[in-house]
Amino acid sequence: MPVPDDPAATAPAGPDAPAPTVSVIVPVHNTRRYLDRCLGSVFAQTLGRRHIEVIAVDDGSTDGSAEWLAEQARRNPRLTVLHQEASGGAGKPRNAGLARATGDYVFFLDSDDRLDPQALFWLTRTAQKCGSDIVYGRIAGADGRAAPVDLRTTSERVSVFDSPVYWSLAAYKLFRRSFVEQHRLRFAEGRLLAEDLPFGITALLRADVVSVFAERTCYYLHGREDHSNASRQDTDWCDYLRYIATVLDEVAAAVPPGANRDKLMVRHFHGEILMPFGAPFLARDPAGRTAMADAARPLVERYLTDRVAAALPPRLRLRAHCLRAGLDDQLTAVVRADTEHHPDPPRLDSDGRVYAAYPYFRDPHRALPDTCYDLTDRVVLRQRLTRQHWAGGVLHLRGTAALRWLGGDTAEILLRRDGTTHRVPARYADGAWQAAVDPATAADGGPLTDGVWGFKIAVTAHGTGAAAGQSLRREAWLVPESAPDDPGEAGAFAPRLTGRGPAGPAVAALFRSRPHGHLHLDLDRHGARRPLGDDLRGTADRIRSGRAALAARLTLPGCPVDAELRLLLHDGTRTVALRTTVERAAGDRYTVRALLRGGPPGTWRVALRVTAGPFRRELPVRAAHPGDGGRTPLTLTVPGRSPADLLRRARR
Repeated sequence: MPVPDDPAATAPAGPDAPAPTVSVIVPVHNTRRYLDRCLGSVFAQTLGRRHIEVIAVDDGSTDGSAEWLAEQARRNPRLTVLHQEASGGAGKPRNAGLARATGDYVFFLDSDDRLDPQALFWLTRTAQKCGSDIVYGRIAGADGRAAPVDLRTTSERVSVFDSPVYWSLAAYKLFRRSFVEQHRLRFAEGRLLAEDLPFGITALLRADVVSVFAERTCYYLHGREDHSNASRQDTDWCDYLRYIATVLDEVAAAVPPGANRDKLMVRHFHGEILMPFGAPFLARDPAGRTAMADAARPLVERYLTDRVAAALPPRLRLRAHCLRAGLDDQLTAVVRADTEHHPDPPRLDSDGRVYAAYPYFRDPHRALPDTCYDLTDRVVLRQRLTRQHWAGGVLHLRGTAALRWLGGDTAEILLRRDGTTHRVPARYADGAWQAAVDPATAADGGPLTDGVWGFKIAVTAHGTGAAAGQSLRREAWLVPESAPDDPGEAGAFAPRLTGRGPAGPAVAALFRSRPHGHLHLDLDRHGARRPLGDDLRGTADRIRSGRAALAARLTLPGCPVDAELRLLLHDGTRTVALRTTVERAAGDRYTVRALLRGGPPGTWRVALRVTAGPFRRELPVRAAHPGDGGRTPLTLTVPGRSPADLLRRARR
């Protein structure tokens, strides 16, 4: 949508106007078809327009973008438009925008992307709360374009070396402007690709506080219908690789050799060094391929340590090895296997390792080591927990699970607590599994002890052919697929009574751990940690005979048929047990009633005692007042007057 008129702005922001909170800098080059969406997303921000200035820098557009921006600037004084000749990349227009920015923070928005309406509110709020120099918001891909990294955990402060933030060095994030100016951060100019690397790398390595806001998607990274994104354009790859060499030399100067530098270099081998060795490499003639390999080889020789090589997947590890060893023909074959063909799936070998099926594996005429093909450590268990429910005191679990590339042959559920592990077999076929966990027998035929038990699934794949007798096993925590507040799952997660054979009944409660949401089972023979009767509500009514009628209702999953439910009265020093009738309905719903003819004067609190064998627990009855939320205890006042009006002042 076009940028709307700003009714709140009666005059352009002058030198005496308060500084806006955020300066949003938008480089524009022939993106007229996306500008409505892009700038519309800025002016729809919940942060409020008086806290935002937008600086759009037209970089020699020829598609009407400049004229459209000029019209929008006439309608909205918070939008500043700068014009310059085409510079060949986003670096120069971003730098021009920085020179004009006045906000406390700057945010770089590409003109074909868009912001979530609440993005700037949450990003600036995070920055102010945490004192951040940089704030990452969660990024999502759209229109066929993938996000560079999936940020799922909000963190007030993260380390560059132990978090995924270094995997997103692009400009689209929030920066404190005083930090940018203090370190004189600027973008490389005249480059179509990787112009943001010097800015992003230096910023991350010098920032005191880097924060992540991942509660909601902030930035939508869009692909273009005509595939004209800069990342998809042809380029002089030899020149590009020489430029990357200068960038990585700066990284090496800032970070000493060792594990931390290697962590950063793993990202650069993925993102810059080996990225051109795909379709762009195959599109060149033999001389062009040789030139590309020659340009990349110094980077491989300088920065490919054993630790970096081990962290790369085989498809990149093989490329790097071929580059370093000067194996141009093998490099072409490996790239072609990825780009033009579909390699056979990896398989478990007779040595118990899993190897990728790339060309020349164990070819006696080629000098390619097994380690280049080894992906054993990359075999992960992909699994889903799709259903959990109780039936007859037994927990039934169901889901899917398979080892990447290998599938699986057997599965079992692991219950873990304080170094103890119990195994429960699962029925497993075609990647689907189901298991029944009975607290009375799950401890290797005996009852589970009191405490909190975590659930994992383990899948094993057995070798075939030459690998017969070998196996590979992986484990993963079970995570319920349904949302925690899903009404359909309320029954599974409600505390319930469950039998444990000779160990006696206990209160069993499923719950999700924080922050990862792993499934756990809390068993408590006292029923104190996660008490029963959360919905226990009752009333006290006077009837014609002068008696008081007490009634209460609750859900009591798993309650044995021989359990005793009895209403009680407490006054702090005394307890009176009432004769109680019990009605059981579908859905584990119970109604308990008692009649009170008289009793000692005073105010009594009403409770319900649940007795099942050795298990005994008293549950407070709450008054069934509409809108009360179950906060008020149900009380009964017995006046100290004549028996005729003994219960006249009975109340809830």
